[in-house]
Amino acid sequence: MEHTTTLTQHVNASPEKVWAVISDIPGSAGTLSGIDSIQMLSDGPYGEGTRWKETRTMMGKKETVEMWVSETDPPRSTTVKALQGGADYTSRFNLTESHGGTDLTLTFGAAVTNPSLLSKVGVALFGKIGMSMTRKALAKDLAEIAAKAETL
Repeated sequence: MEHTTTLTQHVNASPEKVWAVISDIPGSAGTLSGIDSIQMLSDGPYGEGTRWKETRTMMGKKETVEMWVSETDPPRSTTVKALQGGADYTSRFNLTESHGGTDLTLTFGAAVTNPSLLSKVGVALFGKIGMSMTRKALAKDLAEIAAKAETL
């Protein structure tokens, strides 16, 4: 039981500048208005295995999720994973040079692991609403990443 959504934002900046923004995990709370705080769990530069805790307020409720980089191919792509509340989340960023800038594409997927009958019913009833809200938040994140990259 997986739900995915894909969004693309054109950025008037090079892939290297966009990469600098999306790979700056410690600075992401300053870039993305949806993030309340970041707590780094690993040291060193951004790369496979980089871990952190990200706190966001969604629907009036603070939620902290541990996240990690599962794949990276700078400055072309990166994949970030998280497990939370019986769901496996994957965020894949692809950066493609386009029209003097970068097309930043985000594919977000949420898969329920070992779904119970209740969770299947919940996803059937609220899955589309939840993905609609998620899509709106992700679009805002992409616009804010673009705005930051365009000032570098």
